[in-house]
Amino acid sequence: MRIMRAEQFGLKREVEYGTPEQNEAALRIVGDVKAEGDAALLRYTEQHDGVKLDASALRVTQEEIHAAYDRVDEAFLTAIREAAVNIRKFHEKQLRNSWMDLQPDGTMLGQIMRPLKRVGVYVPGGKAAYPSSVLMNVIPAQVAGVPEIVMVTPPATGGKAGIDPYILVAAAEAGVKELYRVGGAQAIAALAYGTATIAPVDKITGPGNIYVALAKRAVFGAVDIDSFAGPSEIVVLADEGAEPSYIAADLLSQAEHDEMSSAILITPSESLAEAVAAEVERQLEQLPRKAIARSSIDNYGAVLLVDSIEAGIDVVNQLAPEHLEILTADPMKLLGYIENAGAIFLGPYSSEPVGDYFAGPNHIIPTNGTARFSSPVNVDDFMKKSSLIYYSKEALFANGDKIMTLARHEGLEGHARAIEIRLEKERDLK
Repeated sequence: MRIMRAEQFGLKREVEYGTPEQNEAALRIVGDVKAEGDAALLRYTEQHDGVKLDASALRVTQEEIHAAYDRVDEAFLTAIREAAVNIRKFHEKQLRNSWMDLQPDGTMLGQIMRPLKRVGVYVPGGKAAYPSSVLMNVIPAQVAGVPEIVMVTPPATGGKAGIDPYILVAAAEAGVKELYRVGGAQAIAALAYGTATIAPVDKITGPGNIYVALAKRAVFGAVDIDSFAGPSEIVVLADEGAEPSYIAADLLSQAEHDEMSSAILITPSESLAEAVAAEVERQLEQLPRKAIARSSIDNYGAVLLVDSIEAGIDVVNQLAPEHLEILTADPMKLLGYIENAGAIFLGPYSSEPVGDYFAGPNHIIPTNGTARFSSPVNVDDFMKKSSLIYYSKEALFANGDKIMTLARHEGLEGHARAIEIRLEKERDLK
């Protein structure tokens, strides 16, 4: 693992969102599904997933879901149920209520909070299957009150046997009632525009490969999306007292996601830097996903040396990482100085996978520096807000001239006259 001064490292991570060929392919698939519906959906499923289906087989039956329980172990079932409880409790604290504010002059202003009607959840199944992503997408939508939650996942997440049983069980435990065996850009297009089999949704959430990401970008506007996600990232800010084996393990926990994942240690300690670099090499040899992690570490991993922890915080805020671990003598003391990070893990026992799977916060977090202006998936993502305005006659008389002044300043006489006609009418009635 390369060791360098922080100022030598490019703090702006440039991630190219697909090659021209990938963009063209994604747009073609989206356009075909929009135009042809199920026919294109089935054609691309056979072409890209190697699974030939007819439209009647797209929807996963309740019998298949129930049968999946016989193929998962009890330890998984216990863990996924406890994780679901934790995730639900955390997201319930985010729920906001509608409100109204009545003024003495009869004016009433407020905000009405309503859940989206129908949401589509994408659960990937390429290099690995992710049952945890089912919970992280579905539970916040449920807490928000979304009445229709539809899930899509590739038809061979479990290999030739079909959908991974752990994904099916996670869906059942999360309460998903509508589930389709379709993935890739074609699934995103089906959710956005609808087909004869799959009704369109209002929003699409969930991670996926580059074609899924490009398709989400293509349909944004027709529907909302959670984000345009890039590869996973972790930054560890550590002092000389941190345990090198913990840091190395946490860096590799993200490096194994994808060849383009980023894993970075920031420290003022040269001895820690050298120890972690050596430990990464040792632990890499033991990873089943060694080839993926090796590519990530070699191309996007680094140990950055800084003059002080304070200087390290500046680097953290410039990187705006998806995941940030603070492994210092007093991590709470530094928390107030962290401005940009998607999720913050404090202390040696708050390893990033604690948040990925079990603690309760969402693991769908902004990447590629977008933590500067965006947030993890949360209950608000599944709600919409309407402003409420009720003006009494007294309030309009008191403020009408000011409203007309502002309208006429902008050259919008029709706006001004919409107020003026009311004031004149009411004065004539007196």
